[in-house]
Amino acid sequence: MAVEIQIPREYGYVALVIVLYAFLNLWMGFQVGKARKKYKVPYPTLYALESENKDAKLFNCVQRGHQNSIEYMPVFFVMLLLGGIQHPLVASGLGAIYAIARFFYFKGYSSGVPENRLKIGGFNFLALFGLIICTASFGINLLIREVL
Repeated sequence: MAVEIQIPREYGYVALVIVLYAFLNLWMGFQVGKARKKYKVPYPTLYALESENKDAKLFNCVQRGHQNSIEYMPVFFVMLLLGGIQHPLVASGLGAIYAIARFFYFKGYSSGVPENRLKIGGFNFLALFGLIICTASFGINLLIREVL
């Protein structure tokens, strides 16, 4: 049986958080490009080898900060988009916190000391967990509507 879903006006905030994260991802990609030039790591090399490049760890930290953000992007987007249908203000707030924390995660990682990524950047995991709860709430609500 089909269920009608209405998108609330506040869902626009969810869309804006997606745009914010897209710009953050572009910026991180540019930082990796700059690091490639600075540390002399040519394309298509994904990670530098310490045996071939004395600055390999520094480059790899920049690359890994961006790569890790890309790895989590599908989960973040799905949780934000689905959870935001029922909880658009909470989800967009958590999404903004996630994006800001991801910025600090990247900056910390890019410092060359991987442990720095979690100082402020670790809050991204709490925000993501909140988005998972929003999405679970949305799913449960759909199932309850179906039963009633």
